[in-house]
Amino acid sequence: MQRLNNKIYQEYTTYPEKVLQFGEGNFLRGFIDWQIQVLNEKTDFNGSVVVVQPRGNNKIERLNNQDGLFTLYLQGIKEGQLVNQHQVIESISRGINLFTDYPEYINLAGTEDLRLIVSNTTEAGIVFDPSDQLEDRPQKGFPGKLTAFLYHRFMAFAGDGRRGCIIIPCELIERNGEKLREIVLQYASNWNLGDEFIEWVENANAFCSSLVDRIVPGFPFDSYKEKIEQLGYEDELMVVGEQYHLWVIEGPEWIKNELKVEGTGLNTLIVDDLTPFRVRKVRILNGAHTAMTPVAYLSSLSTVEESVNNEEIGRFIREMIEEEIIPTLEGPKTELSSYADDVISRFANPYIKHYLMSIALNSISKFQTRNLPALLDYVEKNNTLPKRMVFSLSSLLYFYRGKRGNDVIELQDDMVNVQFFKTHWGKFEQLELTMKELVNIILAEKRLWGMDLTSIPNLEPTVCTNLLTIYEMGVKEALKELFETSI
Repeated sequence: MQRLNNKIYQEYTTYPEKVLQFGEGNFLRGFIDWQIQVLNEKTDFNGSVVVVQPRGNNKIERLNNQDGLFTLYLQGIKEGQLVNQHQVIESISRGINLFTDYPEYINLAGTEDLRLIVSNTTEAGIVFDPSDQLEDRPQKGFPGKLTAFLYHRFMAFAGDGRRGCIIIPCELIERNGEKLREIVLQYASNWNLGDEFIEWVENANAFCSSLVDRIVPGFPFDSYKEKIEQLGYEDELMVVGEQYHLWVIEGPEWIKNELKVEGTGLNTLIVDDLTPFRVRKVRILNGAHTAMTPVAYLSSLSTVEESVNNEEIGRFIREMIEEEIIPTLEGPKTELSSYADDVISRFANPYIKHYLMSIALNSISKFQTRNLPALLDYVEKNNTLPKRMVFSLSSLLYFYRGKRGNDVIELQDDMVNVQFFKTHWGKFEQLELTMKELVNIILAEKRLWGMDLTSIPNLEPTVCTNLLTIYEMGVKEALKELFETSI
């Protein structure tokens, strides 16, 4: 069977390269690249996407082997009906491997058509790395790579203010556009790139904070053979996502003239303030994802659908959202509860196989940004701990022990974090630390949580009690005890 490429896809169209995308993963392809295709089909956008990888892997090669083409399945509820649609996405022109083709990256910086830069490098991606230098090929971190790109663009056009870019990060951190801009300016200063470049970054470029919402589980491992028999070609980059989508971009009004989303059917909003959208979505949808993952996975479940349909885990998720997350949010309770019901329905989408281990990527930073703010707000408002959220935190600490029964959990996180947990869990199992000492060390580690969690009243002893029960009896039994004490 042939592989998908522009020779067998006869409708293949080429467009000017207007978008630089940091990230080749499932989400951006099933969200941003799909939207670019819609804009090409329904407006005069007339642009394609050049993809670079934020970390080293072989997806760029696979992307180029398929001429940037991939099949997107959108499956779920649309206008009250179950819908299963698929299409070939042709908005990606090519991928550039920064480790082997860095000169191409520099050349792209000097092209006139380029206008938009998007990214999704996870919450851990927008950070300052003092070891990155302009001379590196490439820099290790995404902001360093972006700063170098902007500097080469600035030089290529002699500081022309008309050649700036609209930069829209999609990472799920608060004020992601502002944070990215701050780091770029920090590099510009540290690298001594000059006042004119700093002024150009500030005045010629628009750094827009944004919020994204679509569940994109990625490659359909369970149904791939069935799908390629239907399609008649192989596709290593096939992506499955849900029908629902939302992209909220906080930026100046003039961006609407360049992203003409109105009338396209896209649920993309350009607004003055995305805060209400962000807090609701991050705490309810992303927060529930992150909180359920260690609890459900350690209960021998594999997907979100299984989790929400499981009697105990489903109850845990619903009660946590309704009783511990929604009370921390501002706005009409009926609207928040309605949104939460929609989220649960999306979690239960029978078409979507959203694997918990996919969500588990960088779980520590995700808990810090998605769940910890709600936990802190709950404590402040109620002067007591949110029991289910704390149970999730306890389960997360056990998850980072790296074992589920006799099976090894392949932790996907910064290796410094993985080694931190491996070291201290190892000391506990060698009887060099008590459970109380282990919990104290982990919760007090500001690098993990952005604060010393032992400062939260009663958190440390509660986590210790939970963790000891999980260690001795397993998550399922510990969860039963939680339900009994919550009645």
